[in-house]
Amino acid sequence: MVNYLEKNKACLAMIFVQLAYAGMALFSKAAVAKGMNAYVFVAYRQVFATIALAPFAFFIDRKKADPLSYKLIWKIFFTSLFGITLSLNLYVYAINFISATFAAASVNTVPVLTFIIAVTLRIESLSIRHFYGIAKVVGSAVGLSGAMVFAFVKGPQVNFMNWFTPNHKATPSMNLGSKDWVKGCILMLMGNFAWSSWLVMQAPLMKQYSAKIRLTELQCFFSCLQSLVWAMAMERDISSWKLGWDLNLLSVAYCGVVVTGVTYWLQLWVVEKKGPLFVAAFTPLALIITAIISMFLWKEILHWGSICGCILLAAGLYCVLWGKNKEIKEEATKELSDSKEEIIL
Repeated sequence: MVNYLEKNKACLAMIFVQLAYAGMALFSKAAVAKGMNAYVFVAYRQVFATIALAPFAFFIDRKKADPLSYKLIWKIFFTSLFGITLSLNLYVYAINFISATFAAASVNTVPVLTFIIAVTLRIESLSIRHFYGIAKVVGSAVGLSGAMVFAFVKGPQVNFMNWFTPNHKATPSMNLGSKDWVKGCILMLMGNFAWSSWLVMQAPLMKQYSAKIRLTELQCFFSCLQSLVWAMAMERDISSWKLGWDLNLLSVAYCGVVVTGVTYWLQLWVVEKKGPLFVAAFTPLALIITAIISMFLWKEILHWGSICGCILLAAGLYCVLWGKNKEIKEEATKELSDSKEEIIL
């Protein structure tokens, strides 16, 4: 059992991350629905993350921390601005113009965007001459297709445990104009592109600064400052900034401490071990987990189209992970054989 956990700790870490993201979707939706300003929500979330990570960054990574040059500080600052602050604020702004279903589905473009960006920057290899390279390409495409099927293909209703009656109605779709819908879609894709770029940028950044917790803390700190400035510019009503002992405080604390703090550090660790594509490939799981939780807690209607989408998502995820693991094994085998040849020579 211990060996199994040790061997699969990267996968288990990413499953935990997606569970946390599923909880974030539920808490965020509840807080904004209660009237909390979205930009203020992001700002407070980053404040909680910065405070929660500070003691760990100071004590755990105190001996690992390398000296920070001005050039590296600026790199971390702009990485935080582009990858965290921009992506979070674009997301909360875009969701005003599109349906929540499309928002959840569009996040699953992250693996494809990450793959394209990583290949363009030569961080990931395409290797279409090898079967594992084809598997990564096909898996990304199948996973994206599954997300779209999950969101837009309904099909017959599933009568699970007799929860749903013929008169049971789903939540009506948002009545939005075509211009607003296009605007929201573009903004959402921009946010996803920013987040995908953040995942890719972590690999070279960690080569320059190996203290992962401190790197996460620095990015959260810079994002906190940036988000506070942005929120104050967008929301100047003091009453919107008040927090009480209610769901809003719980939501902000959860998203800040667990999601922004813990999961960001876990993702940095997995990026270092497995690469950015491995991290991005787990993105579809949050959609599946959210759907299952919603079905059991609120008895939301489930359709066969959604089930087919989940199957495609799982198949795409398996293809990407299989291709990535096969590539890592072949590279390790090649390095071992090369080292043996050098010893012989």
